[in-house]
Formats: sequence, structure tokens, C-alpha cells
Amino acid sequence: MRRQKKTILLASPRGFCAGVERAIEIVERALQKFGPPVYVRHEIVHNKFVVNELAKKGAIFVDELDEVPKGATVIFSAHGVSKSIKEQAKIQNMFAIDATCPLVTKVHNEASRHHRKGRHTLLIGHAGHPEVEGTMGQVPEGTMTLIETLSDARNFNPPISDGLAFATQTTLSVDDTSEIISILQHRFPEITGPSGEDICYATTNRQNAVKKLAAKTEYFIIVGADNSSNSKRLVEVALKFGAKNAVLIPDANSLKLNELRNVSVVSISSGASVPDILIDEVLKKLDQEFDISIKIESSIKEDVYFNLPPILRTR
Repeated sequence: MRRQKKTILLASPRGFCAGVERAIEIVERALQKFGPPVYVRHEIVHNKFVVNELAKKGAIFVDELDEVPKGATVIFSAHGVSKSIKEQAKIQNMFAIDATCPLVTKVHNEASRHHRKGRHTLLIGHAGHPEVEGTMGQVPEGTMTLIETLSDARNFNPPISDGLAFATQTTLSVDDTSEIISILQHRFPEITGPSGEDICYATTNRQNAVKKLAAKTEYFIIVGADNSSNSKRLVEVALKFGAKNAVLIPDANSLKLNELRNVSVVSISSGASVPDILIDEVLKKLDQEFDISIKIESSIKEDVYFNLPPILRTR
């Protein structure tokens, strides 16, 4: 029986960004230097495969610092934490290593600077996301307002007569965020924005790569976790820019092969926390079922690198 032919368009860039690579390396080097166990508050990045692999090496993932013994080594995830969490670690005499992505730290610094200058900050982001919780925790309660939707932007009433600023979660949809910013700038012409983009380069690059493929795609597979903001945004972007169907799957085991029976062109990308092995397994499963030809569609080459904390650098 002849297997159906499929053209696989593989988006590039995809997968790990520099912030994720740095966070994972921080955990691995901490385990090598200090020995297990090393505690990590929350998932170091939003990917179960990565978390499970680090757990095998001796990392213990906890929800809160109450689960960490006093004096233990604890790592803060790439999404960042509030100032109160850092203070709690200090009080409990923990050896804390901060794996916050430097681009998230940039947003934290912006929020703190706006507060020092007496501005009320509007944070564009998603409620409940750890990055948002960490950013809002950089300033006193009541001095920052979360803006999630266009409606929020239209209906926001400033608590002060002047001195507004805005910042954004780093993993949002570039297009959706620009609409919200436009509304805020129209309503509040004097509002202060970031000196550059808050949305990180990797989020932007992966969304642009998906846009490039979407219109010629019948079925777009995004590999990523369902709690990964940047992965979910890729699905939205694929559909918005012309893909007939788009799905988010954590791994090859979640592929619904029946949905691909009458599809000729399949595109694949992945969120910034997804290792190459998960993409390789998806391709392997597709190759076992269909006669596939793979075309890599590159949009931009990434060469960003973030330094490790000094305590973990090799001499």
C-alpha cells in the first residue's frame, strides 16, 4: 500500500531561545558545582520534557519556597519572581541563583524605574502567568494595572491624573499587543513606553517565521506546552495569517494522524522552551506513517547569547 505524500515545511527559527538555554544551563551547572539536590521554584521553563530531564539529574521543582529547606540552593525560573520572593529566600538563608531571562529583567527594571518616577504602569499581559506575577511584584500593590484585552485598554481609568507608563509581557502576540498599545497611546498621548521592544526577539522571530508559512499551510503543528504563552501565541498567529488548521501539541504522542490523511502541506514550529528532540520525534512519527519531504524555511538567523551568573561561570 502506497503511503500518502506530505510536504513538511519546517519553520526556522524555532525551539530554544537564548534565555531558555541560559536557564537550563544554570540548573545543570548548579547541580555540577553544588551537587544535588538543587531546588527550583516553579518549572525552570514551560516544558515537561525539560523539567523531567533536569529532575533525573537531581533538580527538585517546588511551587513555593516553603518547600525548600533553609540554607539550600534554590533557583528562580526564567520567568522571573517578585521582590518579596527574593526577600523570603534571603530571610530563610537560602543560596539563591536567579535564572530570570535578561529580557524579563529588563521589564522588571523598567517597572521599578517608572515607580521611582511616580508613574502608574500598565502591564500588558495575561493574568496568572508567572512572568506577569513576577513583574507586578517589582512595585507596591496598586501602582501597576494589568491590561489583558482591547476592552481593558479602552475602559481603563487612571488612578492618577498624569504620569502613566506601559510595559509588556515578553511572550505576547506582536500584532495583538500593538493594537492595545495604539489604543493606550491614543487615549493617553503622554504615556511613557519602553525605550525598545519589550516583546523578546525570539517571540518576534518565531511569530514571523510562522506568518511566512501560514498562508501555504493546510495543517500547522506547533510543539509546545499548554501553559507556554509564546507557544499558544504561535497557534493564534498561524490561524490569523492563513493556516487552514493549527494545533498545539506537547509531543509526538499527541499527534492526531487521522487529521492529516487528506492534507498535503504540513508546517511545523515550536515554542521557545521546546528542545529539538521533540521536533525530531514528531518528524519521525510522520515519516513512519507518510511519505514525507522536508523543507526548512528560514526567516532569520539567531546568534544571541546571555552570560551565566558569575558564580556559575567557568574560569
